[in-house]
Amino acid sequence: MRPDQATPFRLRQGFRMDIRLLSKLLYLRARWKGRDHWTTRQIEAHQARALQDLRRAAYAGSEFYRQHHAGLFDAPLSQLPPVTKADLMGHFDQAVTDPGLRLADVEEHLRNLVASGADPGRPWRGRWWAAATAGTTGRRGIFIWNRREWATVLASYARANDWAGVPAGLTHPLRVAVVSSRTPTHQSAVVGASLRSRLVPTLRLDATDPAAEIVAELNAFQPRLLVGYASALKPLAAEQRAGRLRISPQSVVSASEVLSEHAAAEMRAAWGSAPFDVYAATETAGIASPCVFHNSHIYEDLVIVEPVDQAGLPVPPGTIGARILVTVLFSRTLPLIRYEMSDSVGIDGRGCPCGRSFALLAGIEGRIEDLLMLPGNTAEVSIHPNVFHNVLDDATIAGWQVIQEPASLRVLLAGLAASASVEQVRAGMEAALESAGVVGTDVDVRVVDAVERTALGKAPLVRGLRKRP
Repeated sequence: MRPDQATPFRLRQGFRMDIRLLSKLLYLRARWKGRDHWTTRQIEAHQARALQDLRRAAYAGSEFYRQHHAGLFDAPLSQLPPVTKADLMGHFDQAVTDPGLRLADVEEHLRNLVASGADPGRPWRGRWWAAATAGTTGRRGIFIWNRREWATVLASYARANDWAGVPAGLTHPLRVAVVSSRTPTHQSAVVGASLRSRLVPTLRLDATDPAAEIVAELNAFQPRLLVGYASALKPLAAEQRAGRLRISPQSVVSASEVLSEHAAAEMRAAWGSAPFDVYAATETAGIASPCVFHNSHIYEDLVIVEPVDQAGLPVPPGTIGARILVTVLFSRTLPLIRYEMSDSVGIDGRGCPCGRSFALLAGIEGRIEDLLMLPGNTAEVSIHPNVFHNVLDDATIAGWQVIQEPASLRVLLAGLAASASVEQVRAGMEAALESAGVVGTDVDVRVVDAVERTALGKAPLVRGLRKRP
């Protein structure tokens, strides 16, 4: 049993939020509401000023960026070389703008958090908050924020609730249940611990916990806002429809994983309204979220998002890129300028009945890691996750997962729908792969209690061959 499991959730919540952090968060939320009425010209002017300030700070304090942008200090953003996670982690001590920060020290702090079960919401050395990515696609990333930056991170997540029309404030506490990761190095755990207060009573549950335990705690807590991985929310929707889960959240928010149309429909059937799909990442915090009309707007006052193709060239509006380059306008401790992420998204103009001028997200089609390369007749064939959605979405009760093995695909079904059988699923998968030009790949279909999750509790729908360290 982990240390944080030894106490019932009613006592485990605590009310220890940093008052200075809370004050800054409330200030930012109030200030940002005025930005909802900005024109396109105001948004662009703000981006230009914020980018200039970011670059000035990066060149003054970061040896890495002075070298990486050598000869380009006055060049437009589009001409600057991208930055990968490997670049940053390989030069962390030179990339940060505080000379007292060292990667080895931050990593030791994160190891101590895991070993001790300490509160990740408390600032390290009284001034820093840190989190790590899972590292499932290579070396894990370590990211760190000062108090001002961390307040902005928290405010970016609070904005998602504001835009979704979920009221919260001094006179209207927001009971939040988060079903994601309790690993103290994961950003969702750090955010949840930082927000925990009388204003935001928070129940944090691990997506890897037994379903019966999660259901029991949610029934007792009765959240007004339910947040979680899509892979954790879909089984809960099934529990709600079966009558074992009995909650009435005002809003359901999916985050950190791609939300499929099928999973969204399951949640709508369970709780009576469509879930809000928040687009965020450890490195950036909130990137985009839906308004009440379920149009997803990019947080252009906080980030600059550039969808690009495989060659790194910008893609036309409305086109899904191969990856994105993100510039985080408020990052100062560890600047992120044209930071490369493997998300496949697009930007599709402006204009929405909600009145906001922030650009619209055209779509999120997963990440490059979700695309499987399988043998074909003459060359490898790229298989998009949609191939599997078409076969598997209606075949399972609580979710599915496709795991690539050296010569086969292992298909895990978390419960089998009454209208499906293992044989039908296998035949459907084989037919879909054959139509896509795949040859010589066996399909192994198994019914399991739950799909496999990563160390941070995520359950990626498609997992390619694991990279060697």
